[in-house]
Order: sequence, then structure tokens, then C-alpha cells
Amino acid sequence: MKKISIMIPCYNEVENVVPISEAVVNTMTSSLPQYDYEIVFIDNASTDGTRDKLEEICKKNKKVKAIFNVTNFGQFNSPFYGMCQTTGDCTISMCCDFQDPVEMIPKLVEEWEKGHRIVSGIKTSSKENPIIYFARTIYYKMIKNMSSVKMIEHFTGFGLYDKTFISLLKELDDPIPFIRGIVAEYGAGFNLIEIEYEQPKRRAGKTHNNFYSLYDAAMLSFTSYTKVGLRLATFLGFFSSAVSLLIALFYFIYKLTHWNTFQAGNAPLVIGVFVLGSIQLFFIGLIGEYILNMNTRIIHRPIVVEEKRINFDEEK
Repeated sequence: MKKISIMIPCYNEVENVVPISEAVVNTMTSSLPQYDYEIVFIDNASTDGTRDKLEEICKKNKKVKAIFNVTNFGQFNSPFYGMCQTTGDCTISMCCDFQDPVEMIPKLVEEWEKGHRIVSGIKTSSKENPIIYFARTIYYKMIKNMSSVKMIEHFTGFGLYDKTFISLLKELDDPIPFIRGIVAEYGAGFNLIEIEYEQPKRRAGKTHNNFYSLYDAAMLSFTSYTKVGLRLATFLGFFSSAVSLLIALFYFIYKLTHWNTFQAGNAPLVIGVFVLGSIQLFFIGLIGEYILNMNTRIIHRPIVVEEKRINFDEEK
């Protein structure tokens, strides 16, 4: 009997962990009874009682497993690590807040059985804030056009991954893995197929995405999969230097030929200093993002440090 793993990352989802576990179990037992299954929750140091709920769920159903992280390792490391701890013939990664529809599970499995070792869920529309959705659309198109890898628009990680792809993830040894980029980079070799869906609203609770988390995601994708920032800094720096040299040469010649009437004042100098200074500061910050990315990889801390795991030694 084939085994399906469902990996669910969570952080402060006390209102959702019990309903999502029940919904997944009901789907597996009613729609996919021919498969064995496991549900792997990985908790990113919740503080709202989520862990107590997970303890209760795991006691009632030994097919439900849980990993508790010692601290919050971010929105990318924790799900990636959770996927690598699954033991099924395939792994379905989905969020805890019901924005990844549980009813999609049979469709994902159906495509997997047809030979697609990666089945990616793609949002064609969303019931989330339309401004946020529009901003995401702009971001996806930018990163897709800038990256040497063909990035997948409106793909958040929700989907099914064959155990052969999970084995690849374990071999990557990347301390800051970006699953969206990894799937885009290697997906063709795993016969990737895209399945469209409409993203519903959160069932309960508040989203944990904010400006910082969205900015972090954007910078990780830019610094991991594009060279455009560094190339732009080089080209714009060369252009600015050339323009500055031409202006300086113009003023020097003009002053020589109109020395008795020349009264330019300090305005051109002040404007030039502020413009060039702002350009330099912007690109120093951008280059700093690349260096931060490199520094994290060089230090190479563990992706996740576990505090506790439940039901991993139980026989299914």
C-alpha cells in the first residue's frame, strides 16, 4: 500500500490545527482509502496554545506526527525541514489556515499517479486582500523576468512532491532553502504539472505575513536566483560616472570660455552630490542583501533545531 504524507507547518494556529487535521483525515479515509497516510505538523515555536492542541491530536491518532522547533526559524526553513522528515511515497505540503484547499488532495494524488512527480498548486485568483494579491502578481512577474530560472507565478509551495524529489531536497544542504525557486529550477526533470485553484480566505486567526516577511521572501528570491541587482549597480554606476564626467567637462570648458560672466553657484554641485549619494546608498543596501545571503550560507547553521518530536517511533 502506498503511503501519502501531508506536511503542515504552523505558527500560532490554535484555532486551525484541530479542524485541519480532521479535514485531512476525513479526506484520506473517504476519498483515498486505498492509501496509507501520515500527517506531519511542524510547529515554529507557537505561543498561543497550538502545541497543546497538537499533543492532544497526536494522542488520539498515531498517524499524526508533530515536530516542535526550539525557536521560530522563519517561513521557509521550517516547511522545508518538515518535508524532509516525511516518510511517504509522496508528500503534500499545505498551510494550516485552509488557504490551501484540502479538497485538492485527491486531484494532486491523481496527477501523481499519472506520472507527475511534482504537482504544483497555482493560484488563479484569491479571496485575500486584492491589494496584496496585486502586489504579489507584480512581484512574481518581476522575479520571473529577472531570474535565469523560469520562476512559477503564484506558486507558494502548495503541492505534491514525489519521494524522489524529497530525496533531492535532503541532498541540497542549503541553510536558507527557497522551495519555490528549487521547484522552478528542477521541476522539469520531475515532470512537473500545474494545477489551478482559487485561494480561499483564512478559516480563522490572523495572517502572519507582514511587510518584513514579504520583504524577506522577495530578497531571498532576488539574491538567490538573480544577478540583476549587481548588474544594475554596475551599469548605473558606470552611467552616473560618465554623466558626471561630461557635466564636469562641460562646466570646465564653459568656465574657461565665459570666465568673466560665469556664476553657476553651488546648486549643480549640491544636486549632483545628493543624486549620486542616494544611488550609492541604495546599491550599498542591495549589495548588503547579497552579502547577508552569502554570510548565512557560509555560517551554515542547522535549518531547524528540534525541541521535541511526537509519534515518529510509532508503528503505523
